[in-house]
Amino acid sequence: MTNSMAGTLIVGRVGSYCGSVHYSPVRCWVTDNAIVGTSKSPSDSRFWYYKLRSLNLNNHRSGSGQPLLNQQILNTIPVSVPATSDARAQIARVLGALDDKVEVNFRINKTLEAITQAIFKSWFVDFDPVKAKIAAKAEGRDPLRAAMGAISGKSDAELNNLPPEQQAQLAAVSELFPDEMEESEAGKIPKAWHAVTFGSMLTHTIGGDWGTETPDASNDTRVAIIRGTDLPELDQAQLNRVPIRYTSQKKLATRCMKVGDLILEVSGGSRDQPTGRSFRMTANAMREFDCPVEPASFCRLLRPDSLEIGVILGLHLSYIYQQGKTWEYQNQSTGIANFQTAHFLNAELVTRPSAAVAEAFFKIVNPLLERRHDPQGKQLSGLRDTLLPQLLSGELQVQNIGAEAAV
Repeated sequence: MTNSMAGTLIVGRVGSYCGSVHYSPVRCWVTDNAIVGTSKSPSDSRFWYYKLRSLNLNNHRSGSGQPLLNQQILNTIPVSVPATSDARAQIARVLGALDDKVEVNFRINKTLEAITQAIFKSWFVDFDPVKAKIAAKAEGRDPLRAAMGAISGKSDAELNNLPPEQQAQLAAVSELFPDEMEESEAGKIPKAWHAVTFGSMLTHTIGGDWGTETPDASNDTRVAIIRGTDLPELDQAQLNRVPIRYTSQKKLATRCMKVGDLILEVSGGSRDQPTGRSFRMTANAMREFDCPVEPASFCRLLRPDSLEIGVILGLHLSYIYQQGKTWEYQNQSTGIANFQTAHFLNAELVTRPSAAVAEAFFKIVNPLLERRHDPQGKQLSGLRDTLLPQLLSGELQVQNIGAEAAV
């Protein structure tokens, strides 16, 4: 292990990370499987980070079995760079500003993800508003006020400081929750809610498609086909890797995704990663495609019976995956992990709330989910990737970049 300096370049030199380039603005520990480099200033180091990224170092590796990249190989790669450190710093500033914006957007999305999961768990797993009402009744306190506190996370004093309109909205939502629990197949749940199977809340489900790389007599329709491997980046509004292929109108008719549909990964897991990753199609995500969208062969389309229920089911899938529960629905054959979809749809219980609670939840959570799929992150990444080769080659000068791109 090597203790690096601030503003360090890190180049993977062996194995699957061979040729990968990273930049650390702070001190960090680096393994012996990496080459570490620094420059006279952090801005110069960051320039070299972008320069090395543009060289596709993986193409320069040696070794037929274990890929290898070393300092001697790096020294033989010809490069052209701006002569002055000031010019290099300007390029690093522009590209770095875009990368910083992408990172901020990523952190915002992670925060929104945590918020939506926390609300889902509070309402539909822990039943906090209902339990708060029950406890308040037993203690002679105001049940409605207790539910308002459970939903908002605020004390009585803090509730009093809210604007009257906000207090009224919070009270209206709190009023929707029952003040009793009752036994169900899934254990105790709020009264008049129902423990139902996941599959009973769907109107349509079908396996995916793969089509062909080029159009032919039967596959003549251009489509974007979402694979399981695309789901993590797709959930961060990064659509660049989703393949465009061709399918038939007949297959597309039953597989074409709509806003609110879910994609469930049903094959391709490993010993360390279960199947069961999922994605819910939002309006913002759908708008980013210029053609119809369908799931790939190793995925399955799930269509909930309403947009409101779809939000609950989408968050339920995310929740049980994070909890490791999807391992229970996985089997292993010939080295490939498969999700037992039929068993899952018939066995996985979901607490279905009243229509009023589902609608209130949708109004609160759906805007947050849509914001997570805002295309800004994709646009910033695209702008960075467009500017990078032009700036590094000298084709484009920093002073000629518009103000919005340079900030």
